Amino acid sequence: MTDPNARKLRTDAARNRDQVLATAVALFTERGDEVQMADVARAAGVGVGTIYRHFPTRRALIEAAAEQRFAGILEHVRRACLPNPDTRQALAGFLSHVAEVHEHGRALSGTIESVLGDTEPRGTVRDDLAELGAELLARGRADGSIRADATVADLYMLVGAVATISRDGFGDWRRFIELALAGLRP
Repeated sequence: MTDPNARKLRTDAARNRDQVLATAVALFTERGDEVQMADVARAAGVGVGTIYRHFPTRRALIEAAAEQRFAGILEHVRRACLPNPDTRQALAGFLSHVAEVHEHGRALSGTIESVLGDTEPRGTVRDDLAELGAELLARGRADGSIRADATVADLYMLVGAVATISRDGFGDWRRFIELALAGLRP
């Protein structure tokens, strides 16, 4: 994950890193676990050495792709869910966004899971998502729309379930969200 002690990259190096990561995410989303570092270099128009300079292993590249995915979910929650005054709609928006990310990125999810062992967020992104989830739940408990005993662990369980349902096509994730939100009613 992101190293807070890492030195700041030069502008061109940062641009190369961003280009490599965006290319890798697109390739993993399209082709899944079969993508190799040389494929990313070729598609990004850089040398393999550039890839390894920024991502010393394939695992490091996949960790960065996973972190970027979760940072996008975090940004969505901050931008679109938290400002919504209707807590239940905000939670529905959060869960729906998670489902859509996993539904449209099934191959990327498979790659992340095969390399990292799971598709759970890590580090500060995980902490930030938990904090925002706690904020939404507290707001819902205060306005009476969420049951008093609902916890962040409960919300995390629902997020994991909706991600799995949408990623693996087990059923209708929209219906699952309806049922889950009904279960959170007081």
